[in-house]
Amino acid sequence: MSETGALDAERLSAALSGRYAAIQVVASTGSTNADLRESAAKGAEDRTVLIAEEQTAGVGRRARQWSSPKGTGLYVSVLLRPSGVPFANLGSLSVVAGLAVREVAADLGVDAVLKWPNDVLAGPERAKCAGILAEAVAGDETTVILGIGLNVLPLGENVPAGPGGLPATSLAEQGATVTDRAEIAARLLTGFDELERRWRLAGGSLAEAGLLGDCRRHCATLGVDVEVQLPDGSALTGRAADIDPAGQLQVDVPGGERYTVFAGDVVHVRPAGS
Repeated sequence: MSETGALDAERLSAALSGRYAAIQVVASTGSTNADLRESAAKGAEDRTVLIAEEQTAGVGRRARQWSSPKGTGLYVSVLLRPSGVPFANLGSLSVVAGLAVREVAADLGVDAVLKWPNDVLAGPERAKCAGILAEAVAGDETTVILGIGLNVLPLGENVPAGPGGLPATSLAEQGATVTDRAEIAARLLTGFDELERRWRLAGGSLAEAGLLGDCRRHCATLGVDVEVQLPDGSALTGRAADIDPAGQLQVDVPGGERYTVFAGDVVHVRPAGS
């Protein structure tokens, strides 16, 4: 790839051997997801990739700011047109992306886990290493913009904690054996390509794609007493019991009832009492 770790579209395209329709790298942009939404409206192809060296207005779920300092992370968005996936199953794409990020981290010697619905935590303190945002695009054809923000190099001292007070970390700070961003980008996009193809062929079902077991095994949210904060200000407290095939969280509440919690309806999921 590159000894310097600089991100180069031609080299990435060569390394990925036709897995994606198009790969573009830009020096700076507001938001790669926002840019690909515009490209989708203009007819951009399925599996179009946009990577930025810097985002000045990166966002996560519920329009939360995602710090995207220049040259330290991977800020990647992929335009997907999974025509055979029902709308109800599109939310599980964030889980697929999380598994791809976790697998890359593990291959680099970093202990990482999933935090439902869209974070990857790393290290013994379970600090936030990556955030994922999947956004459906209105239109006649099923279209999703999948964004991944992955911290690679040390972040410095001025990066704020994430929503819920999660501290930030990076692969480098957790002892990754490789910190070349170009190589990590190639590994991540290769892994995501393989998992997404399985997910798409299975109609968006994590179970049919053979991914539900991995999700359950690597999701640190499961088995924990959690408080789920909802948009209307109410909260649901119980034991995070399972992930269903559509990627939604199932919570057992006092009294024996089990509730299915949809990612789009959640403000925060945090350990109860924190």
